[in-house]
Amino acid sequence: MEASATNPADDNVRLPAVIKATARQLLVKLGAGGLSLDAVARDSGLALPEVEAVFPHRDDLLTALVIDAYNESAAAMEQADQAARDAHASAGARLLAVTRALRRWSFGNPAEFTLIYGSPVPGYHAPQDTVPPASRTPTVLAGIVRSALEAGELTPPRRAVPGPPLLLPEAVELFGGVPEAPFSDIIERGIVLWSNLIGLLVFQVFSRTHDSVRDEASFFDYAIAVAAESIGLVVPLGEHTD
Repeated sequence: MEASATNPADDNVRLPAVIKATARQLLVKLGAGGLSLDAVARDSGLALPEVEAVFPHRDDLLTALVIDAYNESAAAMEQADQAARDAHASAGARLLAVTRALRRWSFGNPAEFTLIYGSPVPGYHAPQDTVPPASRTPTVLAGIVRSALEAGELTPPRRAVPGPPLLLPEAVELFGGVPEAPFSDIIERGIVLWSNLIGLLVFQVFSRTHDSVRDEASFFDYAIAVAAESIGLVVPLGEHTD
């Protein structure tokens, strides 16, 4: 894509968009480890100094892509949750809707999914700027679990997991405090649900289940329902929407 002369105000909007769009294309071809500002300049038709004026280092560009990926995937979940809430869906149906939305985004954007949930990029360390966008996904899940708890839609666990507190204060704050027994370990169980969701998506996006599962979309729904049992939430299974 060729760059055209514009005024500086336009460039403040146009150049970052052009650079990130080119970088996303390169993620597909080269992977995050192969991304470089030189390659972005070459494929975008921009001069290297123009790229460096927006993203001085490769890591700055990677951070922007990471933030975009977290925000876009979380926005898909939030929109699905709002639609489910507008339809007066149960918490279990909301959970299925938001996890399906994340699955659709993941399959539609495998390079970006790999960037945030795949192997770490050699030499790259994500800065604190990425934490709020990354927190949006567990925030959606936590909101559904909290709603289920308040609505009496959770079945108490047969027994709480014994042991010392396992949580950082940030996790407790995100959920809104530690519930009373018998749901006093619901935050830990919610983190297990979250990790099961991401692990399941890694298996499916990277084709780890295609040779053992007949219908991967239906299996995804089933797996979410099984994982939700650990927090006492019933997920209604039916025809998948993918």
